[in-house]
Amino acid sequence: MDEEEAELRSPFPSPPSHYNNYTSHNLKLLTLLKERVGDQNADLGIVDQHELLSDQTDVPTWSLAQLEKPRVDWVLEEGHYSVFGDTWFVKETIPSLAELGGHQLYPPDPSVDRRPALLAVLRSLLVTYSNLTNAIVAPPPPPSSSAQPEWQRQLEWITILAQNLMAAANDLRPVQARGNLELMMQRQLELRREETKNIHSQCDTLEARLLELRSSAQEMAGSDQRLTTKSSSSQTSTANVSLEDMLRWAEEVP
Repeated sequence: MDEEEAELRSPFPSPPSHYNNYTSHNLKLLTLLKERVGDQNADLGIVDQHELLSDQTDVPTWSLAQLEKPRVDWVLEEGHYSVFGDTWFVKETIPSLAELGGHQLYPPDPSVDRRPALLAVLRSLLVTYSNLTNAIVAPPPPPSSSAQPEWQRQLEWITILAQNLMAAANDLRPVQARGNLELMMQRQLELRREETKNIHSQCDTLEARLLELRSSAQEMAGSDQRLTTKSSSSQTSTANVSLEDMLRWAEEVP
C-alpha cells in the first residue's frame, strides 16, 4: 500500500495497475451484466455477477462495476475528485483554513473587513512569544508531573497564529496578482505613449527640415530667374541702341 501511494505521488507516475482489467472480454461482460440487471440506476457493486453471468466464461473475481465510467453527477455533488492520489476541486477555489482542518481566527467571508481580527492575531502572537520566553527560562517541572509543559502550549498557540497569518496572506494572492497585472499593463501603456511621443517628435523635426529645404530651393530658383531676366534686358538695350545709331548714320549719309 505504501509503494502504491508513493507511485501515485511520483512526478511521473505509472498507469494504475487496474488498467489491465479493461479488456474487450471484460467490457462485454459488463455490458451483458447491465442488460441482465435491467435497472440502469442499480448499483452493480452489490449485484451477484457470478449468478447473472453463470453461462459466461472467465468471469473475474473482482466487481465489474470498477470498469464503469466515473459518475459526473457524483463528482459535481461532492465538488472534488481524486487523480494520482491528489484531490482536485471541480470549481477552482482556495480552501480556507477551516476547510483544511485548521483553527481559523478571522472571518471566513472575504467581504468582511479582516484587519481588526488580523491585528488581534498579531498582538496575540507577540504576547505569546513573550510568554514563551518566560516559560523557557522558568524552572522545569518535576519528573513526576504529567502536565503539559508551558512552553509547549505556547509553541502550539504560536503555530496556530502563524497558520492564520499565512492563510490570510494566501487569500490575498488573487488581489495581489490582479494588482501586479494592472501595474504591468499601465507600464506597457506608458512605454507605448513614450514611443509614440518620440515618433511624433521625429516627424515634426523631419517636417521642419523639409520646409527649410523647400524654402531654400524656392529662393535659389527666384535668384536664377532674376539673373536671367536682367541679362536678357541688358542684351535687348544694347541691341536697340545699336539700331538707332545705325539709322541715324544712314540718314546722315548723302
